[in-house]
This record gives sequence, structure tokens and C-alpha cells, in this order.
Amino acid sequence: MAKNFVFIGLFGSGKTEVAINYALKLREEYEKVAIADVDIISPYFRTRDVIEELEVKGVKVITPPGALKHADLPIVTGAVAGYLGNPEYKTVLDVGGEENGVVVVGYLRPHLKNTEICMVVNTKRPFTSNVDGIVKTYEQLSKVAKIKIDYLVNNTNLSKETTKDVILQGEKILEEASKILNVPVKYTVIPNFLDDFETRFPKFRIERFMKMDF
Repeated sequence: MAKNFVFIGLFGSGKTEVAINYALKLREEYEKVAIADVDIISPYFRTRDVIEELEVKGVKVITPPGALKHADLPIVTGAVAGYLGNPEYKTVLDVGGEENGVVVVGYLRPHLKNTEICMVVNTKRPFTSNVDGIVKTYEQLSKVAKIKIDYLVNNTNLSKETTKDVILQGEKILEEASKILNVPVKYTVIPNFLDDFETRFPKFRIERFMKMDF
């Protein structure tokens, strides 16, 4: 199993939710788990906004110090590299997926040893609504960050209006993109308010932490 886990995705992909829930999943198996908020693009949905909830559950949240914690600034602290290299910790990175966001991954690349990188996809968002868009996004982000994205994650959703059919439609699109890219789909994400149902890919159930207040 990898030591570090990076989740990238375009705005609206839900990669922050997936990253948070993956950190909690790791905490069920490992004593020391950290999550770093290095999304320098979106000021709206951020891991640092749910620090107390995560730390109560035993997950260390790495954020800028002091007053900078809540600043809408592109800050990546040296502590991030420290946790990536600390063999005692499983470390999760929540990274902005637009081209200007994934440059952070390139910056941290020397520290990304034994790391798994996932691209979270919501097929209900404009730029990843079809196979061509997903392939193009994958290729662009891989090129900019100079990394290999190991997995796709199907997080097709319409927030609280997500249904079984919405998720399964996303699976069909991701399955085709996966074949073209020769990149496996690691999970299909299912929000915890839906009943269980059969999926093409392994299921990953999530609790929603991010609130839409605007």
C-alpha cells in the first residue's frame, strides 16, 4: 500500500470530500494519518474549514500557521513536505485540479515517494461531462504537474439531488475513458444518504463535510 495519497480534480469534482473521507478511512487502519490542504485555487471548499471535526476523529490537519490558516492565499508550508516524508504517517493531499492548482504537485514531486495519485471526476460538471473531456483533462493535468495519475475516481453527483441513476451514468462514461487512457477506476463514490446498490467499480461511501453557504 502507498504511503501518500494525492487527490486532484477540477472545481466541482468533489475531490475535497473524497480526500477527507479517504483520510478517515485510513484512520480506521492506521494510528497516524495526516491530511494537507494544498488547494490554492478554491477558497470555498477547503479541508482547513473542518479541522476540529477531523482532529476529533484522530486525523492531523496540516494548514498554514496562525492567522494565515483562513487566508485565501496560495500557501504551501514546509510541514507538508515533512509529513510526506515521515514514515510514521499516512498522508493525504487535497490539491486543486485546474492547471494553476496542480503545479503544487510538481513543486512537491521530490517528496512524493511511494505515492498514489487519483483524479476525481464528476461527469455532471461541464469540462468532464463526456469521455473526450475526461481524457483531455487527464492529459493536461498530467503534463502540467509532470506526474502519472494512477487512478480515476467516479464521483458523479448532483449534491443532495444525487441518485443511483446519476452515479451509474457516470460509471459508464468513466469506464470508457478508463479504457482509452489505460488507467483504472479505483472507486465509485456513493454518498451515505443513498441505499446500497450494485456498481461496476468498488464502492467508496462518503459523509459530506463541505457546506454550501452561498
